[in-house]
Amino acid sequence: MTIPIPSQPGVRIAVDRGGTFTDIYASIPRSSWPSPSEELIGNATIIPASSDDDDRVQVNLKLLSVDPHNYSDAPAEGIRRIMSMIRGRALPRDEKIDTTGVDFVRMGTTVATNALLERKGVPFGLLITRRFKDLLEVGDQKRPDLFDLSISNKAKMLYDRDHVIEVDERVTPEGYTYDPLAKSAQDLLALASTRDEPGEVVVGVNGQAVRVLEPLDEAKLRSDLEALHDKGIRGLAVVFLHSANYPEHERRAEAIARDIGFTHVSLSSTISSTPKVVPRGHSAAMDAYVSPILTQYVHSFESKFVGGVAGDRCDFMKSDGGLVASSKFTGVRALLSGPAGGVVGCAITAYSSSRRRPVVAFDMGGTSTDVSRYNGVYETKYESVTAGQRVAVPQLSIETVAAGGGSRLFYKNDLFVVGPESVGAHPGPACYRKGGELAITDANLVLGRLVPEEFPAIFGPGSNEPLDRAASLDKFEALAAAINETLPPAKHYTVDQVAAGFIKVANEGMSRPMQTVTQQRGFAPAAHDLCCFGGAGAQHACAIAKGLGISTVIIPAFSSILSAYGIACAEISAEAKEPFVGAVKDTSFRKDLALRIVKLRERVITELHDQGVDVGTAQLTVSFGCHYDGSDTILEIPESEDIEADFIEAHFRETSFRMGRRVLYASIMVSGRGTSKGGAIDNPDFAEKLVQARAAAVSVEPVRTVSAYFEHGDGGHRSNVPFHRLSDLPKGAAIQGPAILADMTQTIVVEPECVARILKKHVIIDVEAGCDTTTSANGQTNGQADIHVNGDGHDDSELTPDPVTLAVFANRFMSIAEQMGVLFERTSISLSIKERLDFSCSIHTGDDGGLVANAPHIPIHLGSMADAVRNQHEMWKGRLEPGDVLLTNHPDLGGTHLPDITVVTPIFDPQDATKVLFYMASRGHHSDIGGSGVTSMNPVAKLLWEEGMVVKTLKMVRAGVFDEEAVTKLFMEAGEHPGCSATRRLDHNLTDLRAAVSANQRGATLMQGLFQEFGTGKVLFYMRHIQRIAAKTIRQFLRETFDRFGGKPLEAEDYYDDGTLVKLKITIDREEGSAVFDWTGTGPQTHGNFNVPISISYAAIIYCLRCMISPEVPMPLNQGVLEPITNIVPPGCILNPTGGVAVSGSTVASQRVIDTILKAFEAVAAFQGDANSLGFGTGGKDAFGNVKPGWAYGEAIGGGTGAGDGWHGKHVTSCHSTNTRITDIEVIESRLPLLVETYGIRRGSGGVGKWRGGDGAIRTFRAREDVNVSIVSQRRVFAPYGLKGGQPGGKGRNLLYRNMPDGSVAVVSLGGNGMSSMAKGDRVQIETPGGGGWGVAG
Repeated sequence: MTIPIPSQPGVRIAVDRGGTFTDIYASIPRSSWPSPSEELIGNATIIPASSDDDDRVQVNLKLLSVDPHNYSDAPAEGIRRIMSMIRGRALPRDEKIDTTGVDFVRMGTTVATNALLERKGVPFGLLITRRFKDLLEVGDQKRPDLFDLSISNKAKMLYDRDHVIEVDERVTPEGYTYDPLAKSAQDLLALASTRDEPGEVVVGVNGQAVRVLEPLDEAKLRSDLEALHDKGIRGLAVVFLHSANYPEHERRAEAIARDIGFTHVSLSSTISSTPKVVPRGHSAAMDAYVSPILTQYVHSFESKFVGGVAGDRCDFMKSDGGLVASSKFTGVRALLSGPAGGVVGCAITAYSSSRRRPVVAFDMGGTSTDVSRYNGVYETKYESVTAGQRVAVPQLSIETVAAGGGSRLFYKNDLFVVGPESVGAHPGPACYRKGGELAITDANLVLGRLVPEEFPAIFGPGSNEPLDRAASLDKFEALAAAINETLPPAKHYTVDQVAAGFIKVANEGMSRPMQTVTQQRGFAPAAHDLCCFGGAGAQHACAIAKGLGISTVIIPAFSSILSAYGIACAEISAEAKEPFVGAVKDTSFRKDLALRIVKLRERVITELHDQGVDVGTAQLTVSFGCHYDGSDTILEIPESEDIEADFIEAHFRETSFRMGRRVLYASIMVSGRGTSKGGAIDNPDFAEKLVQARAAAVSVEPVRTVSAYFEHGDGGHRSNVPFHRLSDLPKGAAIQGPAILADMTQTIVVEPECVARILKKHVIIDVEAGCDTTTSANGQTNGQADIHVNGDGHDDSELTPDPVTLAVFANRFMSIAEQMGVLFERTSISLSIKERLDFSCSIHTGDDGGLVANAPHIPIHLGSMADAVRNQHEMWKGRLEPGDVLLTNHPDLGGTHLPDITVVTPIFDPQDATKVLFYMASRGHHSDIGGSGVTSMNPVAKLLWEEGMVVKTLKMVRAGVFDEEAVTKLFMEAGEHPGCSATRRLDHNLTDLRAAVSANQRGATLMQGLFQEFGTGKVLFYMRHIQRIAAKTIRQFLRETFDRFGGKPLEAEDYYDDGTLVKLKITIDREEGSAVFDWTGTGPQTHGNFNVPISISYAAIIYCLRCMISPEVPMPLNQGVLEPITNIVPPGCILNPTGGVAVSGSTVASQRVIDTILKAFEAVAAFQGDANSLGFGTGGKDAFGNVKPGWAYGEAIGGGTGAGDGWHGKHVTSCHSTNTRITDIEVIESRLPLLVETYGIRRGSGGVGKWRGGDGAIRTFRAREDVNVSIVSQRRVFAPYGLKGGQPGGKGRNLLYRNMPDGSVAVVSLGGNGMSSMAKGDRVQIETPGGGGWGVAG
């Protein structure tokens, strides 16, 4: 690919400041190159000028990003060294750098990211719609780590609560998408005056009607801003509800703020035109927080140069892969600045327009690995998670994993563990000569895959020493000795085997994001090339490519500094985007659409022109955000003749099904790219040269041989392998692996069965991907020969467990479950699954349904899904065939409550279609399954049949054919009972069930890949052994608990709000490392909906045990957790109901089971003990038996978490059993006739103590039309307990505010369980419980 930049005579410099290294690329005219001394060149790599490179010298330089003893700023130091070479003399560090003759300096930097992660931004004020002061602090209410009772990783606020201004203003959509009689914007405008609601109705940016309920109170805002300004605050983030569609209030607020003297104002509507106020608000807050730091850094950087400018112009890389002038560089657009440069570098050097083969970019740095995909166009995403917060800004689609050359190495719990901790740039790995710990770099060095003599001497206190292999070897010898103490003598590891084992585990971890950008999106990894770059990537590329089935690895000439090179080649970019709503096939608004595109193009052209781009050569593209009607999966589709067909094709590729619904526009975007002053950068297509090189295969002699360890088909061993200097290799050379190629900036490891081919600007490695016979660290072969299993499912060969392979399989199983979950979320349609994420996916054994792996989804599904699968296994034993899929939700057969519908898919032995080896399972919560309630969370049900559709088992898919008729009949039968309706959204039920089937099929495909790669017997063997690891860990924990409590039984009691006792006694057998959980004495099942199926008690035990085991202990979560546990639950008690009683509140009731277990262990004060299941709906069967169309919506509201010994509880968080995301306010109000009036933290509701409990929530809805409301909740009578002298948390309450005919308002308590009608204008307010306190307050 050639970037068409007019040739210029000047110097061009590009810099990528990463977490560990700073890379500098310079292109210098031959006439400006004075042949500097070796002292000036130092560790730089010089590529002499040639006619092929526009007669320019190219310089590559690598520095440590943090080296305070030698320089204060690595990018400036790098430029100083480049200019010293050009000037022919060393430029003093204390003088400003003269960059005369430099056309441009371009930079990617981690300054913004570091400021965000280290919380070193600038204080700012937050302007937010009144009554939503806490909105960004609450976020989406999810816990980032399911099993961390302290919730230590929950994102912290970027602002001070004292700097928040609640602004009097409010808008909301007019009309709602769930309306069975949906009206157009014109109809709504015409009807506006007839509705008894305040405010004017106008047309928003997206073409839909908006009601301005409350105009902006400018006078009060001005007064509040003046007071904030007087406190010294100069920056603002402005976040108003629905501002993406109605930005006028935000724009007016900015004008007032600028007039007062605020210097930085970040508008959420400017940063993102995407609905969802929370990610848009977080984006604005991040921008306000880090932009001043970024501006300060840019000024500081430029101040180091003569004239206050670096080169004739200085540009910075944005997260979307485009450049922007330094004066326009803002914080939130800079978070992926460096990694974006790598994607650009990959696109222009590794993608062949003639081969048209997509490329996976593999950028392995010191602290993390970035992965992306390129297929001729840059893939961009508009919502992502950054620093724990969901943000809505355009970024190149880059997946990151915490595994790099600096990832620390551990041996824990019989497993090899890599990362996520990093040794960082300072002190760095052990071999950096600064006292660091073992890291991946040390493993490669010890194995001989890094040659210290060929590595730059930039280490040690003076940054002038080589790598220290002896330091690495000493630490590895100590680690190997520690590992061998846990193994029998016949299984002891050598140092090489230990190091190789860590490399294997690291490669497995780095492969997962590659599967994310390929498999999870419907692309086969084997259909891609792998472009490897970054300082460490080429040492791992061959092995990773083999594992993914990729046959070609591409290593560009500048692979070690490809991000810097990509930044040098990048273009200036700009974009303009706005929301737009309408059906793609509707021709009535095409004129309006065309006018909008023209205006967006004008904005983009103006932006490019202002940055010095020749707009005559700029390239503009138009794309549309599209989605199915009722779905939130928005895909960006380029402008074409048939946008709908392109969308349907793209959606099918990524989700495996078509929905048969209208395709709607969500947004319009115009993007532009152009060039500014610089030189022609020629990156010719390498395809023809590769063909020639494969044909020629020139043999070459190595410089020497080096001792290195490799894994071969007959096992791993050390041998003398060829070493080649890249600079000495002729074009067309072919080097058979194993071999090592290196220069001063990179080392390339060519594995056995691979061939490296030398092109002019690439090293291409042909990988024998189909014959991966790599071995585990102790010599066991991972070949493809299938190992048959006997009748009991155990391996009939003599396999023995190997800690390295154990870690690999633990990663693989979890990765498969996670990929299932991603597809389930993307392909579902209901808010419950897609928005709230109320679902789980898991893998189970084929002989008993035991849990193998469960992705970190909903905790209460952990053990209960195993019970459901086991029951299906027993019911269908011997009667299942490939292509069958089962459906179940019955509480007697492993169900939790009826809305949680489980889909089970059997996976058969590849050589025996009658033998089930595994089951894949997906469980999703359906908001409406019929019954007598408003939603599927039925507060008034007493018997099971009142709660909606119930099924013990159904073969929902038979031989690959979905039986829609049978499934529909099930849902319709729920309406045949007295007082019950059938589901009101059968279309949602069917779509979500199909999504579950698709998720299971994805898991099946991936599992079959495991069988092919390792052999069936080996997969089953390690699956069982991973369960044994979990059992061993639990036994050790129980022994420690026995000692902590002096051998006494652990006992606890708690109560449901109706007074039903929950009683637990835990007796531990220290010798066996086992425990009996005895619930004898627990109260009887009740005539209500809080009865708890027995499967939930097992799920609660698994969850609690994992929570109490240190996160430092890697423990696979599976059925092995329950192996040492005996669970005694008397039949007929509330935890083991038998009488066909209602169970819809069981997931709420499960919170009390967990509270009781944790109380017995004295682990933590009580969390809110609730899920506050609130529901709204209309339609269904009326009193006369008539069925009316309608809708149902449900949500679970977070509360306070309990305090512990050393931590305060957290506010408004999904607790224990559930971890659902709260639906964004803008989504609710656009879909439903509801107005969210308040949502915030219920201050002071957490229990008092040395460590305070977290506060609950307060959430208020106003009905804009007549609706029904229901609430299922607990802790309204019995408060969440405190521990060790801490006080209980505040109890919750549920209030209905009903407007009376005389104008008064009647306040009605709904109790813990309640259902009522709401007339238009009525309000319901839910106040959730706080968490208990810990310890006596001082």
